[in-house]
Parts: sequence; C-alpha cells; structure tokens
Amino acid sequence: MTVSPSLIVKEARTWIGTPYVHQMAARGAGTDCLGLVRGVWRALFGSEPELPPAYSMDWSEPQGEEQLWGAASRHLHPKQLNTLAVGDVILFRMREGSIAKHLGIQAGIGAAPSFVHAYSGHGVVESPMSEPWARRAVARFQFPDVEAD
Repeated sequence: MTVSPSLIVKEARTWIGTPYVHQMAARGAGTDCLGLVRGVWRALFGSEPELPPAYSMDWSEPQGEEQLWGAASRHLHPKQLNTLAVGDVILFRMREGSIAKHLGIQAGIGAAPSFVHAYSGHGVVESPMSEPWARRAVARFQFPDVEAD
C-alpha cells in the first residue's frame, strides 16, 4: 500500500491537542513524540513493525546510545537532512552533545515550514520550524511506500 505525504500530515494533525503522556501512543488520550509517529504508522500502514521497549525520559542518554536513531533507520528510509518534504519524520538532538531523542513530522515547507510533534508540557502541537528547531534537527526519514501527491 502506498500513501501520499499529504495523508501523513493529515493524520498527524488529527493528533493535535492530544496531551503529552510519556510512553503512550493513543490519539486523544495521551502520547509522546515517539507515540505520535507510532500512531501515524498504525493509522496508515497497520500494525507497528516493532514495539519499543520501556524507555525513560532520558532515552538511553547515560549510555550514549542512539537507540531512537537506530529504530528509525530500521523502519524508515533515511534522507539527506536538507531535502525537506512534507510527511518526513525529523529526528532532533535537544542539546549539543546529547543523543537524539525527539521526533516530529514535517507538515509545511516553503515560506512557512512547520512540523507536528508531541512536546512535554504542550501536548501535540504544530510548531514553526524556527531556527532553534532547525538547528536541532540531525536526521530526516521518509515513511515507507510514500508516493508523491
């Protein structure tokens, strides 16, 4: 089954307003950033290819392991970081020198780039891809079986 980038964004936007709840992935009830991507995957492709292990808020930071990056690489298609496309999954490093542990879905490009993400203290929101956020982006992925709109 193929999906369009606009369908990915449409599904991600249905999650806006969902409260932030660590380790959850239930639209309307609670989710974190990984849960948002998992929920979009389930809505568009069916069952998830891999269930994540229990994870703490520091997401393997003490060990220095890029577990989220590894999981994204196993199930999504890596892209060049500077090739923005609607529907891409973006991986962020929240602090320089730390592991990458935040995800979002590119919702807008061009004059008003934006992304949908679950953010602690805010829930699921669509945020402008401001310079501080763009600076934190370290990897970009495409869902499998995406066809152009």
